[in-house]
Amino acid sequence: MKRILFVCAGHDFPEGAFAFLKSLQEAEPLSVTGLFFSPIDYNALATVSHIPVAAPYLRVKEKEKKVVDRNKALFTQQCELNYIRHQVHNNNDEWDKDILARESRFADMILLSGELFYADIVSDQPNSFLHAALHAAECPVMIVPENYVPFEHLVIAYDGSKDSLHAIKQFCYLLPQYTDLPTEIIYVKDENTAEIPDIDNLKKFSCLHFNSMNFSKLHFKAANYFASWIGEKKQVLMVSGSFGRSPFSYVARHSFAGQVIRDHKMPVFIAHT
Repeated sequence: MKRILFVCAGHDFPEGAFAFLKSLQEAEPLSVTGLFFSPIDYNALATVSHIPVAAPYLRVKEKEKKVVDRNKALFTQQCELNYIRHQVHNNNDEWDKDILARESRFADMILLSGELFYADIVSDQPNSFLHAALHAAECPVMIVPENYVPFEHLVIAYDGSKDSLHAIKQFCYLLPQYTDLPTEIIYVKDENTAEIPDIDNLKKFSCLHFNSMNFSKLHFKAANYFASWIGEKKQVLMVSGSFGRSPFSYVARHSFAGQVIRDHKMPVFIAHT
């Protein structure tokens, strides 16, 4: 039985992430902990607003508390309807990356909606709270779009590093039910050679875990063009190594994050060492 940390930090309940959670429950029984944060960082709000009296601030806080309570109730109701073993974390609802780090340390995977994670403050790039959550996580993170539909293909970002192999292993161990899907391992480097690092060992390992494999090298700068390339694919799950690590560090920058995490063209599985 796997322990899943279901993280909600927005006004709206993450329906896409919960739909994916239900699909996981169909494969095996789960134990799910709901971790809910207020949609507003109260400390930041008080600092930038320079509110001279407490009343307006307290009214906002009370309103947001009702939002959190509503989402907690909906989570509990949906888990009960779908026979999912669950509990709600007893945090005080204000954003605290240390709580997320500690809880993820004892979890197999985090589920969250990048679209709704503090959505009110998202600009052209993923907001600072999402950055903080991904960096603080001590287990793999599954970012699920709100328009989630079951994916039919896997694209794995490979860079020859131990992080990228760790991502492949984590995905296989956590989500073996998807290893039957057509899978493409992609190596991106702007050079003329067709060489892929350790390709023979990579083939030997991956072919033991995936039933339909293809290996490709893309000859362009990943930071400039990879998001456009993968954005043309439909019903794809992207598998990536540690958040922000080279050469796939474009995950943390506008080119990838703006089009995949913010615009949610596909779910993303991010492993961590």
